[in-house]
Amino acid sequence: MSIYLDNAATSHPKPESVYQAVMHAMREIGASPGRGGHRRSLEAGRLLLQAREAIATLFAIPDSSRIIMTHSATEALNLALRGVLAPGDHVVTTSMEHNSLMRPLAALRASGVEVTVVRADGTGMVDPDDVRRALRPTTRMVALAHISNVCGTIQPIDRMGAIAREAGALFLVDAAQSAGSEPIDVIRTGIDLLAAPGHKGLYGPQGTGFLYASPAVPLKPLLQGGTGTSSTAEEQPLTLPDGFEAGTHNMPGIAGLKAGVEFVLEQGVSAIGGKERHLVASVAQRLAEVPQVTLYGPSDPTLRGGVLSFTVAGTDPAALAFMLDHNHDIAVRAGLHCAPQAHRTLGSFPGGTLRMSPGWFSTGEEIAIFCDAVVECCQF
Repeated sequence: MSIYLDNAATSHPKPESVYQAVMHAMREIGASPGRGGHRRSLEAGRLLLQAREAIATLFAIPDSSRIIMTHSATEALNLALRGVLAPGDHVVTTSMEHNSLMRPLAALRASGVEVTVVRADGTGMVDPDDVRRALRPTTRMVALAHISNVCGTIQPIDRMGAIAREAGALFLVDAAQSAGSEPIDVIRTGIDLLAAPGHKGLYGPQGTGFLYASPAVPLKPLLQGGTGTSSTAEEQPLTLPDGFEAGTHNMPGIAGLKAGVEFVLEQGVSAIGGKERHLVASVAQRLAEVPQVTLYGPSDPTLRGGVLSFTVAGTDPAALAFMLDHNHDIAVRAGLHCAPQAHRTLGSFPGGTLRMSPGWFSTGEEIAIFCDAVVECCQF
């Protein structure tokens, strides 16, 4: 039995409807939206609109034209940061962030943007009061991940959003690990910018993602080029979404993303997240009984999403991941997970951890086999 427990990197398998949607877009549509008046181009345009509408429904976004299609959450985060911040602006972020947020901020810091990194506690939790204390008169943005990709800690984004709103700062949420498994309402939470990938909890293909930008965000595009609209102008249009999607759309990917989002809506976000948390909690409970194992993140299962990190005393996480793959055909992720500051915060730097992350299609039997395999590896 091949067992896949690396859904925090990319979900697998996908719903059958996703595979079918990708193939239909490639075989039966083939054209690009806004690049012609023929039937295929018009059908592609309808598909693109339907994908935006599905995303809008999932995240309670009032206007789907505020949803910009990207090729990844990384691109979405770069657009959110580089498209807003200017020299002299101040940003508050946390020590639990992925490099897709940290590295653009490092580049912006070199150009005059000031960055304050609020340190999380040893479980990865950020105190909203620490965020409040980090605010300045020049604070332009509060930017953080909803759920840690390392240890699954769920940040209290409702409180963070209220703090940002009171300070007149924009609130950027990286939903890479929460989109599709945690309820997100952009209006209720006060989210001005929401970035998410399509290939994780939304069950779409790789090469997809989106950025939601509220009307309060004076966004500038990162790319200039063909948009299929305003073709007489040499300057890049600033209208959403066209002006921020220069170039040919990944229509097979977007078709798959639409099908993935519809699958999430059908199953229910609470059901998906509840199953993932239940499976992770069962692993944590079993491994907590193994003396060689150190678990990272909150002990309270309600504060953790569908991600669990741990180490085994005397065993390199990469070696453990290799043993699980080679001897048991179990796919997990070892290392720093592109989040070195998070590992420094948790005390797992520089060796990192082994991370397991189930998905909707994971089973209790697979989880039991995984736990048995880890216990077996501990005996070497």
